[in-house]
Amino acid sequence: MNKQLQDFWQQGLTLIGQPHFLIQLALIAGSLVLAWLFNSYIQSKLALHNPTGFMYVALRSSQRIIMPLSLALLFWFCSALLEANEIPSKLLDVLLPVALALGVVRLLVYILRKAFSSSPLIKSAEPFVVFTIWLTVVLHLLGWLAPLLKLLDALAVTFGESRISLLMVIKLIMIIILAFTLALWLAEVINQKMKNSKVISPSMQVGFSKFAKFFLVTSAFLFALNAVGINLSSLAIFGGALGVGLGFGLQRIASNFISGFILVFDRSIKPGDIITVGDKFGWVEQLNARYVVLRNRQGVDTLIPNENLIITEVINWSYADPNVRLEVKIPISYHNDPEQAMALMLQCANASPRVLTTPEPTVRLMDFAESGINLQLRVWIADMENGTASVKSEINLAIWRAFKANNITMPFPQRDLHLKSGWPPAAQEPETLAAPVAKDD
Repeated sequence: MNKQLQDFWQQGLTLIGQPHFLIQLALIAGSLVLAWLFNSYIQSKLALHNPTGFMYVALRSSQRIIMPLSLALLFWFCSALLEANEIPSKLLDVLLPVALALGVVRLLVYILRKAFSSSPLIKSAEPFVVFTIWLTVVLHLLGWLAPLLKLLDALAVTFGESRISLLMVIKLIMIIILAFTLALWLAEVINQKMKNSKVISPSMQVGFSKFAKFFLVTSAFLFALNAVGINLSSLAIFGGALGVGLGFGLQRIASNFISGFILVFDRSIKPGDIITVGDKFGWVEQLNARYVVLRNRQGVDTLIPNENLIITEVINWSYADPNVRLEVKIPISYHNDPEQAMALMLQCANASPRVLTTPEPTVRLMDFAESGINLQLRVWIADMENGTASVKSEINLAIWRAFKANNITMPFPQRDLHLKSGWPPAAQEPETLAAPVAKDD
């Protein structure tokens, strides 16, 4: 063992002393300097721009691969230059795939973080992706990659005319992961682009985003199958079985998925709408493929299946007009002036910042009740998402203060008791018999 280490050390010293090794070291050092200068120049130019959306993602992606990509190009150019002059370039040939792998790793990790939300699964997937890429590079440098691929291809099974090998399965998994990652990243870019659009309505934004995501994911899956040589026509039986599964086990999921598209394209419910579904009230936070996120005033999110919004009655407070009318009922005593009370109620309503001036508030004398006169104040608000209890409380408190300052009272039920004459006298209790008192003689 010691002799092998000594031989390896001696070969290394011999290699270092060769002129072609020194030439390669000089070229590598020059490539590093040129790549660093080029990267600094490009970064300074890109820093002058402040893009958003897709251009921001593209800019950040390019910034991550400028250095390794420029290094790989310089290594390739230097290697070709040495080979043209019949000078060995083994060291450059080793560093070339390393630089390419570095660029691929940085790009894939960035796309993973952009395509998926931050989660423990994504954080655990990043080291696996990095390890797989570097393992492939090491196997390539050691010359073991080609024999390993042949071995994996030899492990195969045959189904009729189709031959499925372990290598094909691994390729399929890798291509599906890459294609799905790219598809979800593009779908997220389109979604952000739709959200920033001021021309397209919110419901159409959600519709385009849903359709783009569905189309991209489906295309990625079909592309992955075609890339590994699987005949797509052979999937007809699988498609039929999937249809039967949708008809039975996945019926509700398919119904919710289709209902989501119906809600988007008929524009009956869109993000930001204030709705009531059964005993649930709130505003629509998100329209997803399977459910709608409804957030109430307490900040609690309720997930309502899309199918429920199709088959049940839904009150959309902001469907055609965001304005909503509120009614405040106030009784006053009969000895008070109703016109004065109505004027005070209008003043209190107009003083509230949430009450609209158009349509203007109105007060109506509704009826002469048993205990007093019933008045009703009608006001309009345009921010139903902020609730109604706060504005009603504000108006009621202002009315109470105004009535108190003007001696206007609010009645309460009263009952008068009249005693009529002619009733029989109340029965008298019998006198207590006193004991006989003895007389003194």
